[in-house]
Amino acid sequence: MTQTKQRFSSFEEYLDDDDGTDNVYELFNGELIEVPPEPGFNVGIAVFLLAQFLPLVGHLRVRPHGLELEVRGEPRNRFPDLTIICEQHIEQLKRRNTIRLSMAPPLLVVEVVSPGDLQRDRDYVAKLGQYAAIAIPEYWIIDPETQEISVCNLLGGSYEVREFRGNDRIQPQLEILQSLQLTAEEILKAGD
Repeated sequence: MTQTKQRFSSFEEYLDDDDGTDNVYELFNGELIEVPPEPGFNVGIAVFLLAQFLPLVGHLRVRPHGLELEVRGEPRNRFPDLTIICEQHIEQLKRRNTIRLSMAPPLLVVEVVSPGDLQRDRDYVAKLGQYAAIAIPEYWIIDPETQEISVCNLLGGSYEVREFRGNDRIQPQLEILQSLQLTAEEILKAGD
């Protein structure tokens, strides 16, 4: 990750800045940390799920990696691999594809774990806590290394985690995804 030199005293100041590039940054302790491109298998899995979710929720409510979430803690923002947003977000996100803390949380975020202990810790610990803190009802962690999918459902402020492997059918709690008929293996093979 490459750090830039500019410092921001608030999230609003960061939002007002435009460096003139298409780079994606996390705001960490007032500094911008450039987010590297996703590995190809992450993209393959995210695009496969995007195609599965589109008929169920519509093209305006499924957002790929470019959606930004303001979160509590550090970094102050995250860019999930895939997100299902609420109907009200469609209008709110027309100007900037950022869900603020003052807005309703998205319905679902999906993260595909990249190789390495740091990335594993980010998805299983840091993001799990940050997403629970902003009340995202459902969070999927797709782990190509362990060949496992964790479906995390918010209950009483923390996530209840169910794990799916091989031919286990994914069982989302979100009503809009109840008709989804995918196994863990089908999702994980989409990255190959």
